[in-house]
Amino acid sequence: MPKLGVNIDHVATVRQARRTVEPDPVWAAALAELGGADGITVHLREDRRHIQDRDVRLLKETVQVKLNLEMSIADEIVDFALEIMPEQCTVVPEKREEITTEGGLDLLQNSDRIQRCVDRLLEAGIEVSLFIDPEPTQIEAADALNVHAVELHTGCYAEAKSSEDVSRELERLLIASEEALERDLLLHMGHGLTYRNVEPVAEIPGVSELNIGHSIIARSMFVGIEAAVREMKALVSRTADVSME
Repeated sequence: MPKLGVNIDHVATVRQARRTVEPDPVWAAALAELGGADGITVHLREDRRHIQDRDVRLLKETVQVKLNLEMSIADEIVDFALEIMPEQCTVVPEKREEITTEGGLDLLQNSDRIQRCVDRLLEAGIEVSLFIDPEPTQIEAADALNVHAVELHTGCYAEAKSSEDVSRELERLLIASEEALERDLLLHMGHGLTYRNVEPVAEIPGVSELNIGHSIIARSMFVGIEAAVREMKALVSRTADVSME
């Protein structure tokens, strides 16, 4: 059964809209754990538009499940990760003008900088995952960097409208998953996954982790974070049960 990582960035987004102290993402993380989250994910962006340094420090002290820090390859952010020492770092692309992450990290560009970032994290004993598009060339490049895991970008699947497009994007994920598993990489998935579209992704053989944020936080506005996480966890667990029958 895939583990569920809950991204709490958008709790901080609401807080930062008023530059106040609430809602508190650290409290949100505790409630997510009560709802069954297997991990807590936060993205410390260079522009600090939502999660702040203090949030990550407090989460490191309080989170009882795996803490996954999404991060760019900027030296400042790498230095911070090495100070905090989260259980996992997921390296992602980052643009100042984007609303959210728009695609996977291109491992064929800026390869020297990516290599330096990855090497520093690995030398410190941190588990490293790379957020990449479901393309064989990117998986091959990730394998060459000796990382533990890849997180396949599910955004194109999530945004597909027609049944044909959905099937095509799901097939891309299946093929990329097989390639990653053949290379003994841990297989993670994330971006744009919702209560409506998560089940086919959770059913992909070998998926060990799903990272989901916006949909859970949106749902939590109506039912609370603990219940919203529990509902997503039930969907993921249900697909795992069906696949074993």
